Amino acid sequence: MGTPSGRAPLAERVEELLAVDGPLPVVAAGDPVLRRAAEPFDGQLAPALLARFVEALRLTMHAAPGVGLAAPQVGVGLRIAVIEDPAPVPDEVRVARRRVPQPFRVLVNPSYEPVGAGRAAFFEGCLSVPGWQAVVARHTEVRLLARDAHGRAVDEVFAGWPARIVQHETDHLDGTLYLDRAELRSLASNGAMAEHWSQPTPERAASALGFELPGPTA
Repeated sequence: MGTPSGRAPLAERVEELLAVDGPLPVVAAGDPVLRRAAEPFDGQLAPALLARFVEALRLTMHAAPGVGLAAPQVGVGLRIAVIEDPAPVPDEVRVARRRVPQPFRVLVNPSYEPVGAGRAAFFEGCLSVPGWQAVVARHTEVRLLARDAHGRAVDEVFAGWPARIVQHETDHLDGTLYLDRAELRSLASNGAMAEHWSQPTPERAASALGFELPGPTA
């Protein structure tokens, strides 16, 4: 009898990636793996291989640098992501974006649901769409349901920028890129961002580029 569908190929793919030292190559938009729903993790990687893969995701995220990385972004269609944010930002950015440090976390089979009706819009980028940013309106609070790397249940509410990271990385596992949710009139190169839109909030960009921001909730 053959092995269960997907298990051996996924493990082999991960072993191939880990055979080379250093950060893993990040897949760019246009690769089909970023547009497919990732396969739920159900033991496709043995515990030792899973631990090595998670460490490689962490190394790659740090090297980029980024605050999150999903397995499909390195070409592995498994429902696994890592997040971590030291939040090295000025106080005015921290307050406006509610960006607070987040420890390293492994999210296995994550899903989220909104908490309340609040939404906030900020410029957002992605390691798989290098060189560009755009404004994305997202839920200001979400409830995350997942497992950690050891199989323990995670049930936690995230708010502000951490909630944005959770949504961004979980979306990757559903085949969704931030551009699918973005105000495309806000799309800006990193150079244009540095020149025009370095403010903590995107109000000036919305006025100048002609797009709507979410209004206050009742």
